[in-house]
Amino acid sequence: MAKQGEQATVVTPSPVSRWRRIDLAGILWRYGILFVWLLIAIVFAVLRPDTFFTFGNLQTIAGSQAVLVFVALALVPTLTAGEFDASVSSVTGIALILIGWLNVLHSWPIGWAIAVALGVGILVGAVNAFFVVVAQVQSIVVTLGMGTLLIGAAVGINSLSTGGISPGLVNAAHLNLLGLPLAFYYGLLLTAILWYVFSFTPLGRYLYFVGAGRNVARLSGIPVDGIRAGSFIAGSFLSALAGVLLAGWISASDPNVGPTYLLPAFAAAFLGSSVLEPGRFNPWGTFIAVYFLVTGVVGLELLGLAGWIEQVFYGASLVLAVAISRFATRRRLNV
Repeated sequence: MAKQGEQATVVTPSPVSRWRRIDLAGILWRYGILFVWLLIAIVFAVLRPDTFFTFGNLQTIAGSQAVLVFVALALVPTLTAGEFDASVSSVTGIALILIGWLNVLHSWPIGWAIAVALGVGILVGAVNAFFVVVAQVQSIVVTLGMGTLLIGAAVGINSLSTGGISPGLVNAAHLNLLGLPLAFYYGLLLTAILWYVFSFTPLGRYLYFVGAGRNVARLSGIPVDGIRAGSFIAGSFLSALAGVLLAGWISASDPNVGPTYLLPAFAAAFLGSSVLEPGRFNPWGTFIAVYFLVTGVVGLELLGLAGWIEQVFYGASLVLAVAISRFATRRRLNV
């Protein structure tokens, strides 16, 4: 204690040291998943060096997950606008079936088959938008119903797996550039495009405003209903693009493939909202989350847990990702 007549000295952290602590916490919060990703990769590389830590495995992961990148990114516009679209994987599935049905069974040129598939994707998005925005039905109800409808329609169109997709589309997905299939670069390009839209255009800012508060956004002069409707149409279009890419990647069409992307896509989108821009759905975070999750799945499968681990892993990841996303959103609002 200070003696009588002496002034007590209070030692406070310097602004520099305080800034360093805050900055370190911010870095760990924004980029922590990257450190965890690296740690997981190192663990699996040590446990299975002959299978996991190979360039062939990297090529397979990079190409096979490009479709999931598209489907997960298709969720970002609607989630950002405060809506849910549970039909994205079904749109991917119906686009895949239409390409096989038209191109293989009816000998349509692949370009026309792709155009029809994309057109159907836009139509589905418009129907979803009508019921959600105009009829004011909850988006989760509308899109779950639409997704189920599309699954049935896909089976009705062609219930069998059909091979023989046009070589032009197959080559467009499988040709290598710098050792990686072109499919990977398509996902990378789409991520960059969406990142630009969300970060540097009024449309991207409007989407965030609408998701943060529709009434406030409407009072600010933002066309809220148009933004919401556009998010559904954009999401369905990107989902149809995923179906086109999937047709080229597997060189066939199968009605059972598309719907399997729904759970992993939601897990990646929500986990991505805790990366780079915590509390916001963002393209680069989604891209990173896709490959982070698949690293865990592939590693566990190589350890002998194949067959059931994918469903367990993605299901648990979705629950944790939603919880982390909600926490990140609250933390962002409180900062």
